[in-house]
Amino acid sequence: MALIEGRGLRKVFKTTVALEGIDLRVEQGRILGLIGPNGAGKTTVLNAILGLTPYEGQLTVLGLDPWACRDRLMRDVCFISDVAILPRWLRVSQALDFVAGVHPRFDRARADSFLAKTDIRRTSKVRHLSKGMVTQLQLAIVMAIDARLLVLDEPTLGLDLLFRRQFYDSLLNDYFDRSRTIIVTTHQVEEVQHVLTDLMFIDRGRIVLDTSMEQFESRYTELQVRSQQLATARALKPICERQTLDRTLLIFDGVDRTQLASLGDTRTPSIADLFVAVMSNQPQRHGAAQ
Repeated sequence: MALIEGRGLRKVFKTTVALEGIDLRVEQGRILGLIGPNGAGKTTVLNAILGLTPYEGQLTVLGLDPWACRDRLMRDVCFISDVAILPRWLRVSQALDFVAGVHPRFDRARADSFLAKTDIRRTSKVRHLSKGMVTQLQLAIVMAIDARLLVLDEPTLGLDLLFRRQFYDSLLNDYFDRSRTIIVTTHQVEEVQHVLTDLMFIDRGRIVLDTSMEQFESRYTELQVRSQQLATARALKPICERQTLDRTLLIFDGVDRTQLASLGDTRTPSIADLFVAVMSNQPQRHGAAQ
């Protein structure tokens, strides 16, 4: 079942094309990683899904037109962004009281249970919390809302490694189930690889890769090639080649892994390495989208 479905989505800001007629489909109960360089169109896609910007083309989210039915949509959608701001004068207890008063699906007991695992005091004001604690507070609020779709836009940007790991562990173990769907954008792709079920690369408003993680693992192979086998490996047309201190690494798309194993050591590439490989094969960038 498609929770989100878009056809021919296009968005132009003055003379800048942010989305170039893209198609996308996100199934229920999936965790999609939307990855792209700065200015690729990630935020524009999220804003369209959240009903924050008009667009050309067709888009349904939870069966609704997000631009025309945003109020109804937000009953079933939660959103965390790196730029999200809680009033600095607000106490933690007041933030929880406010959400409990405005959102009928907020479970205060569940929020309290999550916060009990942190060092956040209910009497603390937001201005006295670290950036990591603010993110934990946002996550506690979101996890306590019975939403069908969670959108995360660079949710851990600027956090240290410990907080980032705690964030994604909590997301996966305490929040996600097969009835919920999550979309996450991040530049820290190595840290979400174990979380994702689907992967999408976007560049200059166009989708350049759309795959499940199962397909990703079976389709792409990284080969650490033996020097005497380099010419043979190159004949198999890798999509990327890079040199490290004493070895050559090649990434292949759709080449039989058993055949490659005879030429050196093989493994599934990281999302970060595949991202670099795919982007290096795109035409040179001359402008940036939103």
